[in-house]
Formats: sequence, structure tokens, C-alpha cells
Amino acid sequence: MDTLTQYRAYIEQILQDYSAFKPAYGEVEVELIVDYTHDHYQLLRVGWHKQQRIHGMLLHIDIRDGKIWIQHDGTEEGVANRLVAQGVPKSDIVLAFQSPYKRQFTDFAQG
Repeated sequence: MDTLTQYRAYIEQILQDYSAFKPAYGEVEVELIVDYTHDHYQLLRVGWHKQQRIHGMLLHIDIRDGKIWIQHDGTEEGVANRLVAQGVPKSDIVLAFQSPYKRQFTDFAQG
């Protein structure tokens, strides 16, 4: 299995794992969006809680130039930690939610 296919599988499995956790409040659904053509992966919460609209991103990950770009991470555990535990080198993970200036101070790729 090539690296791109492996990274896609890791990301999709992580998103599927998180999509299993349904919010305990309101009529809220968890939507998993996978776009292999453009390598965009998202997990959203959509619905209603009482009279309040719920629509928010939990996870947003892209693959660009062979690196995994974590655009948004709303988890406590940290998706980057799960990817590293699966064997993805830190040099292939970009914490894109950090400013480009701050990325140089992490153990991960700068972009």
C-alpha cells in the first residue's frame, strides 16, 4: 500500500471513530465528509438543540503534497497524536491551525 492510500485510510478511520460519538443533547447529527478526489476530510455536527441551530466543524483534515494538514481539531486527544501512534512521521503532519510562525516551534512539519 502506498503512503497516500495509507494516510487516507488512517484519516477516514479516525473520522469514523469520532463520528460514532453522538451528542447527548438535541437533535444533532454527525456528518462525515470524505472527498478522495481533492483529499478533503471533515466531520461536522448539524442539527438543533431546543431553539438553537447547531452547525460546527469538529475535524477538518486535508492531504497536500504528501503531508497531512490538520486544518481544525476540536478533539481533546489531538488527531496528530493518533496519527503519530499509527506510525505517521511528525515530518508528514502539519498543524495548519497554528500560524505559520508558530509551527517552527512544534515537532511537526511547517508546511
